[in-house]
Amino acid sequence: MLVQEKRLIIIDDHPLFREGIKTILSRNPKYEVVGETGTGREGLQMVKDLKPDLVLLDLSLPDIRGLELISDILKSSVSTGILIVSMHSKIDYIVKSFQYGAMGYIVKDSAADTLLIAIAHIINGEYYMDTSVSQKVVKKLATLPAKKSISIKPGYDSLTPREQEVMAMLAEGMKTVQIAEKLFISPKTAENHRSNIMRKLGLHTTIELVRYAAKIGLIDIDLWKE
Repeated sequence: MLVQEKRLIIIDDHPLFREGIKTILSRNPKYEVVGETGTGREGLQMVKDLKPDLVLLDLSLPDIRGLELISDILKSSVSTGILIVSMHSKIDYIVKSFQYGAMGYIVKDSAADTLLIAIAHIINGEYYMDTSVSQKVVKKLATLPAKKSISIKPGYDSLTPREQEVMAMLAEGMKTVQIAEKLFISPKTAENHRSNIMRKLGLHTTIELVRYAAKIGLIDIDLWKE
């Protein structure tokens, strides 16, 4: 008896990354990519129309915040599993993703095998966390106060999803050239994002940005110092 293919949608604003995922999945007859897009709105419409078994979702999208999109996807298709595939490995991103309803979380630097393992777990109704971050997350969570989380301030909330993504990388010590390579954008665009972030938050130096990020819980200042 033929096994019905599991239908997947990819929501990620990096075309090359989407192509890479499709190449990996094309080797496995169990899965079929029935849709892909670089925006949250289009992705949500695809979910409503296609009711996929699984959505591979990047948290940093140009139009809708990834966490909000998790909730919207589940409202549109309660049986759809969600796997977060993100460059972020910070505790708040991971914990909040599961709180909003995601069933899995892996980082983009993970091996192809990790992606397939994560998908298999979620298809089977199981949770999955990338082993490259799970131990660090569990260890850190054990030492955190019960209610510690990102404290959203008006300034931070005024940043676009892309600017929040760039800010996190700046706070982690990445240069604009490195950010440009990571996000597949030009160095000039990365620098423009940096300038907009500093202006909106009223910051003038990278140190001020790091302190701000640590204050709202976006990064762990001790890890940044290492």
